[in-house]
Amino acid sequence: MDPRLERARPESTSPYAPGESEFRSDLERIRFAHAFSRLAEVTQVVAANATSGVVHNRLTHSIKVTAVARAIAVRLLRTEDRDLLRRLGGLDHVVVQAAANAHDLGHPPFGHLGERALDRLARDRFGLVDGFEGNAQTFRILSELEVHGPGDEGLNLTAATRAAVLKYPWARFHHPDPHPTTWDEPPRGAGHGGAGSGAAKFSCYLIDLPEMQQALAAFPGLPPGRQTLECSVMDLADDIAYSLHDVEDFHRSGVLQFSPVSGEFRSWVDDRAALAAMDVRTLAAAGRQPGAGLERLRRRLRTREAWVFDEQTFVDAITTVGEEFVDGVLATPYDGSMAGDRAISGFVSRWIDHLIGSVAVDPDPPVRSGYVSMSAPAWHQVSVLKFVNSYFILDRPDLAMFQRGQERTITHLVEGFDDWLSDRGDAARAPRRLLDLVNAATYGYERIAATHPEWLDGRTGDAELARMGRGRGIVDFVSSLTDAQAVAFAATLTGTSSLLWTNGAL
Repeated sequence: MDPRLERARPESTSPYAPGESEFRSDLERIRFAHAFSRLAEVTQVVAANATSGVVHNRLTHSIKVTAVARAIAVRLLRTEDRDLLRRLGGLDHVVVQAAANAHDLGHPPFGHLGERALDRLARDRFGLVDGFEGNAQTFRILSELEVHGPGDEGLNLTAATRAAVLKYPWARFHHPDPHPTTWDEPPRGAGHGGAGSGAAKFSCYLIDLPEMQQALAAFPGLPPGRQTLECSVMDLADDIAYSLHDVEDFHRSGVLQFSPVSGEFRSWVDDRAALAAMDVRTLAAAGRQPGAGLERLRRRLRTREAWVFDEQTFVDAITTVGEEFVDGVLATPYDGSMAGDRAISGFVSRWIDHLIGSVAVDPDPPVRSGYVSMSAPAWHQVSVLKFVNSYFILDRPDLAMFQRGQERTITHLVEGFDDWLSDRGDAARAPRRLLDLVNAATYGYERIAATHPEWLDGRTGDAELARMGRGRGIVDFVSSLTDAQAVAFAATLTGTSSLLWTNGAL
């Protein structure tokens, strides 16, 4: 059978136009989904009104990831051996675009801060052992929560598209067996999470595990824990877009300043030998001393990414990013002029082309890599660009204070809805969609208890299943809100808002 048909959804024959396919239907179903439109009002790093500049949100980020992913896929289809691509499971540029459009659907309000808060609440308050994870939520949205039409659960996507969003193709626990956390060398993301057990990153909750198994069954030659070829392209495009667009945002906003970034780069180059000679405790005590951040990055990459890390290539990456971005872009403050726009836009455009041009297929990749990867120099450069964003933006105390307030908003919502549903006299007046989601999740856990009770570690009593169903339903509901909705709903639940009628979202 044609491998393409094995990857498709088992539907009756449809009269597709020449050049079109069931994969094009996947792409359009995702683009027309409410969950995709919602991304326009979900934080990427900070909310749009948090700075004076225009910043990416999850929708603009997804659109740009899609453009990069398509460019990578088209390039590989032109330059790589087609038989090799088929042996690796197939590469269709429309599947890649669909996965890129979908990859952030599961992100809750307030970005990664919201993700961490929901994970803690799901585990501690409701006993959901797999908590919350944005990638797993994406898969749940596509396969269960979104609706395509009357009677449909999920968007009824092809196996190829569903598998292409599985960046971490395992559950937090149990699957596959042996679990990646027990491997001698775990895949990227499979290290233990903050809860101390299970994988830190995963793409499927236990409640949705049969759906993931079904999608991956369309790729019988795919080793456990390995992304599909199309997923690998999407994941790489996400890395490229993230490494460039966030530093672009904060340069335009005036938040990313030349002096501290330049001082960090210069100090590491000048004091490299002395920094390398520091023991772990001394380096940790150095705090924000110029050069110490890059030295910690070097050691982290050398330890975790030994499959690709190289000392001289790292030095070269520091030099290249320093010359091209720090001295070439940051040295001139952004003033909103056309010249300022040309400087930063030109840098981003050149570097996207440069990074896409470094991509190649590896039929036998290391465990922590994928079937598609950047060249070693490009990988080191992306790591340095990510460091700039993390060290000089994400670690800022003012952002941390802002995020702590957002975490309290998420906590108020989850606790408020749980208390409401515990009120037998008033639970029926809870938001209609919330009740639907709780019912759907409870049914899902009952189904798992009947077919795979071992996945629930003995927690199969009616009360336990109902509690897990309520928790998953509340988390599904809160994570589906926009940033503004989360703030408004929290204010309403706590009695600090006078707004009564809404737009029907309840």
